[in-house]
Amino acid sequence: MKDKYDLIIVGSGVLGTFHAYHALLKGMSVAILEKNSKPEGTTVRNFGQVVPSGMDRKWQNFGKDSLTIYKDIQSKFDINLRQNGTVYLASNEEEMQLIEELHQINISNDYESNLLTKEQCLSKYAGLRADYCTGGLFFPQEVTVEPATMIHKLHHYMTASLGLDLFMNTLVVRTEDRFTEVIATTSTGQEYKASKIIICNGSDFKVLYPDIYNNSDLIVSKLQMLQTKPQPNYKLDGSILTGLTIRRYESFEECKSYQSIKAKEDQESFEKKYGIHILFKQALDGSVILGDSHEYASAKEIDSLGFDLNMDIDNFMIEEAKKIMDLPTYEIQSRWFGMYSQCKTKDIFEHTVDENIHIITGIGGKGMTGSAGFAKHNIDKIFNA
Repeated sequence: MKDKYDLIIVGSGVLGTFHAYHALLKGMSVAILEKNSKPEGTTVRNFGQVVPSGMDRKWQNFGKDSLTIYKDIQSKFDINLRQNGTVYLASNEEEMQLIEELHQINISNDYESNLLTKEQCLSKYAGLRADYCTGGLFFPQEVTVEPATMIHKLHHYMTASLGLDLFMNTLVVRTEDRFTEVIATTSTGQEYKASKIIICNGSDFKVLYPDIYNNSDLIVSKLQMLQTKPQPNYKLDGSILTGLTIRRYESFEECKSYQSIKAKEDQESFEKKYGIHILFKQALDGSVILGDSHEYASAKEIDSLGFDLNMDIDNFMIEEAKKIMDLPTYEIQSRWFGMYSQCKTKDIFEHTVDENIHIITGIGGKGMTGSAGFAKHNIDKIFNA
């Protein structure tokens, strides 16, 4: 522990970690303070997809920067990054129209994508059902990571090679500006000093500055996911995103047909009620991760989301998945949920408590894709670089 750091990050999730990463690259002394023995939030409870293709233009640019950053790290240290691409599978002519329109937008954005015929999709993705697929849009530059392990590998690289000080089981209960320095005080009374503090607290709204969060437009989304048992003699390349995803992701909102197609949807359907869209990704052990769903509550009502799993949602997702992919087994080995915060009116929550204490959270579902690129931009802004 140093007497004083250039930067302290509160929270060791992907958003906080990449703020630390870019500060370290600038030669700053950095500490991360994490309340748990390891990250436990959405950083380790997601699909591990880095998919700029799903973002609006602003965040697609951050996502493209993220791809470069991830690949640069992988070239120096193994974080289990796999460049196996992302495909969006259309199930009907409306969804096909949307991916064709997005393809044209990608051309104007200089972001590589390739339209696939039904036959090409069936040849490329084992088990894909012919009665589901109409065609696809493939993004070859996009990558997958293993969320349960990636952040730990990244921390190891940063502590061993970049000089990060990482303090786990360190609950920060107060931050304050003492004019010449800012102080992070822990539950044990330990004080950590720095020039600046950035709080990346995910959806933890009860310890630091609860009034700020409770009076904001922050909301929390609860997502359910499932993982099959390892699939015997089966290989699924990349991230598989399907028709309901096409109807949900931000990038498609820029398509000229999007609003008219959305207007035809049944607003009372089960998938609408729980924000369900079907994704597939094969993990390193051969299992397939399925999901996901979305239930919402305001920051001050986060407990209303509960800690149980809605089995009706899980069963619905499995039945929908079976209509898309014939996997060797749909036997489930694990089920979980993650919670991420987002804003109703902004794309991320940024609040300056004092000149040198900043809160950055509410990145929503963009965390794994956008954090690396956004954090680079934000470190430059905060330090006037």
